[in-house]
Amino acid sequence: MSDIVLETRGLTKRYGGVHALEDADFILRAGEHVAVVGDNGAGKSTFVRQVTAVEQKTSGQIFFDGREVEFADPLAAREAGIETVFQTLALADDLDVPSNLFLGRELFKWRFGPFSWLDRKAMRDRTLEALKTTAVKIPNVDNPIRNMSGGQRQCVSIARTAAFASKLVIMDEPTAALGVQETAQVETIIRGLKERGVPLILISHNLRQVFDLVDRIVVFRRGRIVASLRKDETDGNDIVSYITGVKGGADAVDA
Repeated sequence: MSDIVLETRGLTKRYGGVHALEDADFILRAGEHVAVVGDNGAGKSTFVRQVTAVEQKTSGQIFFDGREVEFADPLAAREAGIETVFQTLALADDLDVPSNLFLGRELFKWRFGPFSWLDRKAMRDRTLEALKTTAVKIPNVDNPIRNMSGGQRQCVSIARTAAFASKLVIMDEPTAALGVQETAQVETIIRGLKERGVPLILISHNLRQVFDLVDRIVVFRRGRIVASLRKDETDGNDIVSYITGVKGGADAVDA
């Protein structure tokens, strides 16, 4: 049985005459943590948006969990087992932490036709458990998200992803706007996912973080994958050379 969790073949996205993503061949194996790096506009987030069906691809194939998939929308991707932290966070400002963690997957005491009764205690208890497991510290989980700092909001989003992680986690610049302490929290969550054997795609500009956390580094440049390198067989200068175009081509390590 194959250990490939996610594979894309020839994945392409065009916006009119702009080729945002071109022929992206990508493989992620069970338990593997892979960083996706590149300059702004290199195609990193575009790649994630195609995989998670935030946008529909122009061409190419996506294989997930052993079969070809055509997700209609992000909810379908999530239901298949892909949990994603987007830069936009996708949190509901007026709701508290438990309501955000269980948004779209609420727990009910009972449901009868159009009538239902939320099991708020169960959601709150499981939220506290998830925050403890991920080492995320939120002083008051009953506080609406809008009253929280940017770092707390980001940590809530990441805790939600880690709590429900099943088959694949994708994080798009999860620490870009965080301070040192909050960044350390997020990195602890990522290491916890590694210990649990949950595969991860991490988009990050932080090369220190990349080398600390992942097994392999995939470099995007101008919408194309120009390198796939094992962490222990490369260094920061080498990666920067691919990002800037000093190096290029297909001397990538086999995934």
